[in-house]
Parts: sequence; structure tokens; C-alpha cells
Amino acid sequence: MAKFFKFFNKKKDDLKETIKELDKAKLELAKRDIKDEILKLLEETEKNIENKKKSDYEVLKLYEQLKELKKKVNSISTNELSNITYQHIKKENKSGLFSKLKSLKDGLTKTRKNFISKLDRILLGKKELDEDVIEQLEELLISSDIGVKTTLYLIEKIEERISRAKLDDVKEVKNALKEYLLEILMKNHSELIFNRKPFVIMVVGVNGTGKTTTIGKLANKYKNSGKKVLLAAADTFRAAAIEQLEEWAKRANIDIIKQKEGADPSAVAFDAVKAAQARDVDVLIIDTAGRLHTKVNLMEELKKMKRVIKKVIPDAPHEVLLVLDANTGQNAISQTKMFNEALDVTGIVMTKLDGTAKGGIVVAVTNEFGIPIRYIGVGEKIEDLREFNPKEFVEAILE
Repeated sequence: MAKFFKFFNKKKDDLKETIKELDKAKLELAKRDIKDEILKLLEETEKNIENKKKSDYEVLKLYEQLKELKKKVNSISTNELSNITYQHIKKENKSGLFSKLKSLKDGLTKTRKNFISKLDRILLGKKELDEDVIEQLEELLISSDIGVKTTLYLIEKIEERISRAKLDDVKEVKNALKEYLLEILMKNHSELIFNRKPFVIMVVGVNGTGKTTTIGKLANKYKNSGKKVLLAAADTFRAAAIEQLEEWAKRANIDIIKQKEGADPSAVAFDAVKAAQARDVDVLIIDTAGRLHTKVNLMEELKKMKRVIKKVIPDAPHEVLLVLDANTGQNAISQTKMFNEALDVTGIVMTKLDGTAKGGIVVAVTNEFGIPIRYIGVGEKIEDLREFNPKEFVEAILE
């Protein structure tokens, strides 16, 4: 209750001001994603108000305003929205609900500050790259979740550069690290290409990594790019997993294939693939179970699902997307190993990078397995799931 009212009080003035601004501007909001963002916030606020505090007169009054605003927002046509630029809204609402999307650098603040501060301390006052500096650098890389294997590779490259007298200034260490980290990430980088229809994506990962939320964000992203998307709720074991995916589907106005809780996941996947073909779908995203990766029965269930999908479309799934939580650190390596051995993972989504000071796991995973990082999560909003750009990532960490 206290948490809700803290949130509500913080947003109340913004909501009131926004109502005035929207009325004054004749509801010129800009683009569908802005409209969806407002509707999502209004729905969440309405739900909170209904559940938490019906008796407060002021809250009820604001609730009525929110309902009225929602009707107005829903009435805006696509043509009206497309005629207004995002820049206009950003100018008109500098401190309102439409704040500028956080930069990647902002999303990786914890990682950058942790790594850079420690690196600067190692190099402070040093005039040459001696054995002590190299040893401390090695410890820093390992402690940043870059991992032993990748750390040894990086240290070897730096020592090799020193021996060739091409790196004799401590100030150049940062640039050398940028170069080698980017080299690793670029070597294994590739964008997801939708070259089939339906393009079937099987999303896997242990519970708690943000798998279902990632699916919702991807579905919204693909739909906004003009693709027809279908979701499949094949995580029939976890309580509320189906409902969670349903909520995302409802929010993005996307169809979903589901069965009752406890149903055979492979049967759901089979029905979904057949439905995707029949409905001329561009992208089918299949949610899967995510109990502990050490459970053999989970891997067998996932392998069975993959075989069933292939019976309908022989070259599917076209992408096996593994969702990893950056906060789990080196445990992400063991998860990748288990899922990759069972399913031949083709892409990785690294979530919750904004919540960790050890973003090196991105480098470790792609270097050890050669699997491309497709997306990274740097926040809770839909737009905070970003397509992975190696250069931007390295620059954001090593500014």
C-alpha cells in the first residue's frame, strides 16, 4: 500500500498537468508507441486506484479524469498520430510522461562506473605497464564477469602488444581494451534476419530471467515494425505464466494460442505453428517452460517441442533465443552451456543489464560459445529492450 501511494503521489501532478496539456494541444500525442505508453500507464493507474483506494474523493475524481482521457486517447486516429512528430511531443513535454528514452550509457551506468573507477585506480600514477598493473587488470576483468577464458585472451593480447612496443603508455590501456572487446563482439555479431514466413522463434531460459516479459517486448517491437505476430503460451507448468503472456498479447493487440495450465507444451507449440501457417503470420514467438536448467526432464521436454515444431515446418524453429539475466553472472555461462547442448541456441537476449555492475558477462558468453547477442535489456520499459550494437555497448562501458 505504501509503495503504491509513493508511486501515485509522484505521478499525480504529472498526470494532472498532462491532462491539461493534452486538452490544450487537442490531444496531439504522436505516433502509436507514445499512445500505447499512455494507455499502459493509465490502465495500471486505474487498476491501482480501483484495488487500493476507492473511498478517497480526490482519487476518485482523478480516476474519472483518467477514464475520460483514456476515451479521448482511444479516439485519436492513426492519421492524426502520424502527422505529429516525436520531436514536437518531446519539446512540449520535457518533464511530463513523455521523457526522452534513456541512452544506452544511462542504462549501463552501474557497469560503467564500476569498471571505469576500478580501472582508473589501477592506472592512477603509473608511468609504465609493469607486471603489477597487468595482474590488477586481470583481476578486474575476472571480477567484472568477463570470465577466465576471455580474460586470459585479453591479457595475452595486451602483453603481446607491449612486447611489440606498440603499447607503452598506461593511457592507451583503455583504448586497447576497447579495440579487443569490440573485436570479440563483432566476430560473433549478426542481426536477426526474418527470411521465412512464418518465422518461428522458440524462446528458452530459466524462470526469473525475464523470459515472458522479453517475449512481450519483442512482440510489440515486431508488430510496430509492420509484422503480423502470433504468440504461443507453451509454458504450461509455471503458475500464471499463461496469464502473464495473455496480458502482453492483450496490451499489444496480438493473437495468442493457449491451452489450460498443465497441458502438453508440445501440443501448444504444434497448434501454434499450424495456426501461424493458416493465419499468414510473419512471426510466431513460442514461450517455453523455464524450471531449473539442471533438471534433465526440462531439457527433454524442450527437445521434444523442437521435434514437434519440425514436423510441421522442417527448418523451424528458425531462431532459438536464450534469455539470460545479467545479474546471475557466471551462472549465465552454465545456463548457456546446458541450453546450447540440448537445443543449439542461435541467439541470446541479455536482460537486466541496468541492474548489474558486472556487464562483462555479455562478452564472456558470446566469446565462449560464439552465439550472437541479439538484444539487451537496460530498463523496464518496452523500448528499453534494445537491438545489440557491439560498438555502442563498448563505448557505453568504456567512455
